Amino acid sequence: MKDVTPRRPFRLLTTGVAALLLGITGAQSTYASPVLPGCPAAEIFATDNTAIITDPDDPRLTTRLRHFDHEVRGIIRAHGARPGDSTLLDGVFWSDELKQTTYERSREFDVNRVGPERLRDIAGIIAKQYDQEAVLTFRCLPRTSPETDAVEIEVPGVRASDLRKGLVADPEARGKLGGGSVTLDGRLVLVAELADLPVARRFTEALGADWGEAQVQYGDREFVG
Repeated sequence: MKDVTPRRPFRLLTTGVAALLLGITGAQSTYASPVLPGCPAAEIFATDNTAIITDPDDPRLTTRLRHFDHEVRGIIRAHGARPGDSTLLDGVFWSDELKQTTYERSREFDVNRVGPERLRDIAGIIAKQYDQEAVLTFRCLPRTSPETDAVEIEVPGVRASDLRKGLVADPEARGKLGGGSVTLDGRLVLVAELADLPVARRFTEALGADWGEAQVQYGDREFVG
């Protein structure tokens, strides 16, 4: 995928790390990885879309959000943080109100040199400027941190159409996860509560992805309005 900014490299779970996470009985752990190197200080998931899109072929889903990317980077810099890579995402979400899936183009922004308060301020500015009900943030933290309440999962081999079919077929997953995103080169991205990691793993495997190739980062997520 060619993009306006370079993507961060996809960090695979190594065999050595996997061995450290095997339980005493030898069964594979749900927790696919501890904190991995290269994780940015924080991430912001955001869009400038305000419409409810229910047609996966809607032409608005082909936008690359280049102007939005430039503007958000400016907001990040203006508030004392450093923008990193930006990744274009195809979001698929379940609407309880509509009883069907909805779609959205968005971007994930890596943010460095930022603490939790400044991250919250930046996300709040983005939400207000682009008329968003909430903007999702994720801070990478050690798995054992008392602030850790969520996971970010990335795994290759999933299309947006696979995610849509999976959400329609799995009431538990859509109830707990709400939805997820897929990069243009086919990496599933899920940000979920830590307690829902087993559901996320089961759902990921049901989509046909290989959990052995999953990257799991632990951290704190927040929806900032």
